[in-house]
Amino acid sequence: MIYPENFEQKIEFFKIRQLLEQHCLSPLGREKVEEMQFSATFEEVDMQLSQTDEFVHILQEEDSFPSDNFYDVRPVLKRIRVAGSWIEQNALSELNKSLQTINSIVAFFKKTERYPHLMLLAKDVFVSPEISKKAELIIDETGQIRDNASPQLSNIRREITSTLNGISRSLNSILRKAQAEGFVDKEITPGMRDGRLVIPVNPAFKRKIKGIVHDESASGKTVYIEPSEVVEANNRIRELESDERREIIRILTIFTDYLRPFLPDLLGSYDFLAQTDFIRAKAKFALQINALKPGFENRLVIDWVQAVHPLLFLALQKQNRKVVPLDITLEDKNRILVISGPNAGGKSVCLKTVGLLQYMVQCGLLIPLRENSRVGLFDDIFIDIGDEQSIENDLSTYSSHLQNMKFFVKNCSKHSLLLIDEFGSGTEPQIGAAIAESLLDRFNQRNSFGVVTTHYQNLKHFANENEGVINGAMLYDRHEMQPLFQLSIGNPGSSFAVEIARKIGLPDDVITQASEIVGSDYINMDKYLQDISRDRRYWERKREEVRRERNRLNEISEKYEFEMEEINRKKKEIMAQAKQQAEQLIAESNAKIESTIRQIKEAQADKEKTKQARQSLSEFREKIDSHTDKEVSRKKHKPKPTAQPQTSSLKQQITTGDTVRMKGQTVTGEILEIQGKKATVAFGVIKSTVDLEKLERVSNKQPAKESKSSNTRDLLHDRKLNFRQDIDVRGMRGDEALQAVMYFIDDAIQLNVSRVRILHGTGTGALRQIIRDYLRTVSGVVHFQDEHVQFGGAGITVIDLD
Repeated sequence: MIYPENFEQKIEFFKIRQLLEQHCLSPLGREKVEEMQFSATFEEVDMQLSQTDEFVHILQEEDSFPSDNFYDVRPVLKRIRVAGSWIEQNALSELNKSLQTINSIVAFFKKTERYPHLMLLAKDVFVSPEISKKAELIIDETGQIRDNASPQLSNIRREITSTLNGISRSLNSILRKAQAEGFVDKEITPGMRDGRLVIPVNPAFKRKIKGIVHDESASGKTVYIEPSEVVEANNRIRELESDERREIIRILTIFTDYLRPFLPDLLGSYDFLAQTDFIRAKAKFALQINALKPGFENRLVIDWVQAVHPLLFLALQKQNRKVVPLDITLEDKNRILVISGPNAGGKSVCLKTVGLLQYMVQCGLLIPLRENSRVGLFDDIFIDIGDEQSIENDLSTYSSHLQNMKFFVKNCSKHSLLLIDEFGSGTEPQIGAAIAESLLDRFNQRNSFGVVTTHYQNLKHFANENEGVINGAMLYDRHEMQPLFQLSIGNPGSSFAVEIARKIGLPDDVITQASEIVGSDYINMDKYLQDISRDRRYWERKREEVRRERNRLNEISEKYEFEMEEINRKKKEIMAQAKQQAEQLIAESNAKIESTIRQIKEAQADKEKTKQARQSLSEFREKIDSHTDKEVSRKKHKPKPTAQPQTSSLKQQITTGDTVRMKGQTVTGEILEIQGKKATVAFGVIKSTVDLEKLERVSNKQPAKESKSSNTRDLLHDRKLNFRQDIDVRGMRGDEALQAVMYFIDDAIQLNVSRVRILHGTGTGALRQIIRDYLRTVSGVVHFQDEHVQFGGAGITVIDLD
């Protein structure tokens, strides 16, 4: 329940409707804006919020969502229910285009699992490509009936074209003759009057051309004559145009008869299009006011961090000013907040912010506050604000206020949210304050929630002494003598009446006399409240400094632990890699030594061949030493990975015992014997004689490397095809998000991706800071920045990679 009837006007929600309508693409969406209403059903509200939140992501991340041709053809569909009626040509064009849009939207929602709530919306929508196919046989892209929509229409239009060409030839002949005789000016061309081709003629020469005068110009200086030679042809054009219109109506009637059984389903499809337009408008508005889906809970709670009044935000934005956000918590034992403080200090704005944002949420709109806020659900919202004086009903402002209180007391419950501005004002202060206190006690007994603004001291005392009610103060800068518009919960506020009176220049003797009238107790109490406010601000600043320092130390500690883990991980990888390389070198060395021994034995004391074998072994040892020195240097300085050397750079003089392969092949073998330009090569158990020029020398570990390289290339290719250039870490803890970002950036660098995006949201900014601190340590990161404000702004980091 919402009370009173003009509730939306009191919290200015009608302006929200106007802003939403501006974002709609068609009357379909604007109609849904008008139908939007408050709901106390958790599942319904949560679904609406989720759909809007998903559409925000579509607007931020997708480029292919259909947003054209949102035509409302429902009036046409309802009109053609009558048998014998037909759809007009223009309506058929809009029907065809909008049906294609509906089909595209349904396909968009169903192609991915990223938008489950919107996919449910599209689940049972009627789509029929056949209707569009039939429509496209009749009408073209420009909305015109096709010549080949039927054989009869094609024949009629051919005859019209032929007849018009004949008329044009005749007119041009008559016109040239008239121009030659001086009856018509040289620059004159045939015109059209009443659907008939005519010649413009000076009235002085109108009897020089035989024919029918159809019209004359407004100045009377030109008459339009249809020459008698073309009258019959023009009559034929009229007949053909009538035949054309009848044939088009026949074609449209046949199509309408085909369409009529689908009308109920089509009306449902256009309701889906209206819903889509409406949700899109809500998402556009959410981006306009920096709104999001809060933590929405099926219980009675208001726990908002940096909530913002959206209309105030937009108004101040035009002035390049920033709104002061509201932090407020109402739950369990602190359900009713009594706000006190100076006039024009922001009390009413706080109350209106609570009313507007809670109402917006329960109308399915996203609201501007931080991600760590919690929003609950209320069955009723009652508001009493503003001057309700009525001449017609003979009600004073206070009488109207009491009428509202009577309704509140009668109808409020533990599921109600009460919003009362200047509680108890409008009558004699003592009795007004007493009645207000009594009412506040009743509301508290009902366990209702509420926000109340007041200047009465007794209500401040009541809030201090009764569980369920809590004081709040609008802060005021005593030195600058100006309001800070900040709500502080826990202590009452001062009205700063004396200070404000002095600021505006009221005489000191007047202020002194007023202080004596109210007494020292009242003045001392007000000063006491001011001191509490000052001390509270001081300690809040200190607490905030401690909190920031603690967060910084936690981040440093987490970063240190992460870096230590990373160092240990890399150390293990290097050790494992070194061990593997050592094993490979040992295996290669053993193979080379065995090959050399076999060559010496086979040479049977041939000094030259023995020398060659020993020389080959010496060269191999030098190559191993060189490779080892390079590996040590590489691991010491850790340069960026470079491409593997090509086989051609390893090519040397091939000798007996070398490991070789056929050029362009991967299978390797061993040289057993060389005779002239041919060599005997053992490929496993198979021996083959091959031309030396067809062979190339490779190291023993080359085949395994190439096989591994080939597999790696295939794997990297598959990974690159499936790699998404965006990662969403919103809602993750700092350590979870950082680990996900590390893997993501490593993959991107490995796959040579030039640009990626990280969606971390705005929130408190801590998650964004952690991620950016890490990015500064990555050598492959060339640059990073906020996304363009149109596509997400500070909530998204765009990274350029080397």
